[in-house]
Amino acid sequence: MEPAPASSRDVTTPEAAPEAAPAPDMSGVLRLMEETFGFLHSAALRTAARLRLADHLADGPRTPAELAGATGTDGAALRRLLRLLASRGIFQEDGTGAFGLTPAASALRTGIPGSLHATVLLVTDDMFLRPSADLAETVRTGESAFPRVFGTPFFQHLATDSAAREVFDAGMAAFSGPLDDVVAAAYPFPDRGTVVDVGGGRGGLLRSVLLRHPGLSGVLFDQAPALREPLLDSAELTGRWRAEPGDFFAAVPKGDVHVLKHVLPDWSDDDCVRILRSCRQSLAPGGRVLVVDAAPPAGNAPHPGKELDIMMLTALGGSTRTPAELATLFTHAGLRHVRTLPTPGFASIMEAEAATD
Repeated sequence: MEPAPASSRDVTTPEAAPEAAPAPDMSGVLRLMEETFGFLHSAALRTAARLRLADHLADGPRTPAELAGATGTDGAALRRLLRLLASRGIFQEDGTGAFGLTPAASALRTGIPGSLHATVLLVTDDMFLRPSADLAETVRTGESAFPRVFGTPFFQHLATDSAAREVFDAGMAAFSGPLDDVVAAAYPFPDRGTVVDVGGGRGGLLRSVLLRHPGLSGVLFDQAPALREPLLDSAELTGRWRAEPGDFFAAVPKGDVHVLKHVLPDWSDDDCVRILRSCRQSLAPGGRVLVVDAAPPAGNAPHPGKELDIMMLTALGGSTRTPAELATLFTHAGLRHVRTLPTPGFASIMEAEAATD
């Protein structure tokens, strides 16, 4: 007897094989891992700066063992440090296992023009490192992490911690130094008049401006501790400048050009308007206010201003502003944005004049 035919419900069909998951984009994976390990790159760079490895390589490549003997470190550990930095273009290993300088490593040398040694020590210092570790809370609240971490606002901390103040002043001078002559050359300063370097620190920019324009005089204006070692004490500038301590929230010296270089990012919008109003009130007729900052461009392109902006957010509650954002601050301070001039460096010059009613 033949078996009864199976009903349609009894007929089974093989299940379709599951689709294979798309292969991950390994370029994206590797990129993300590189960013994840970024804190180690900063730690390695800070260690190299503290050990002054670049100074020890000024006369040519040396082996890790030789460098260890010169720096009092462990040779095996030092080689691993140098290997990481060399993978980032900082130092370079040759075929003999010795390490030498690259252009980036050369900028870590001390006592040379354009040295960024002090800047590396500043940016990787606890005063910026610890607030950045609390970035998530800052993004949640919009408030600087520095008071939460250190118990006091940034500049109050500097006022009571002389060591931190010294690191800050030296680091800012080194950070600003490479731009001084660039800015002095990029802007058409007048032939006569007074240039006031507002919050000018050691006065590197004012020095460059006065050297390029013999008919100008200058005022270096900042808090007293920042004025202790001005860069303008030279024979060719004798009698053409003076240092004046003060508070730019209250008033600034009278002048034909007021320059604010790397000052406004430290402060909130309201504080920036107060500073700009002080400049507006003491500006000579026809005078100009120049804001020199790493203004980040629109779009996705990398720019130092975008990293600096996060530093300002976490440590000081300030901001690295775009030209459009600065133009708004100018308006609130009684100024009018005239133009934005690029420079060969990473900063731009935003020029403003007194607004007319």
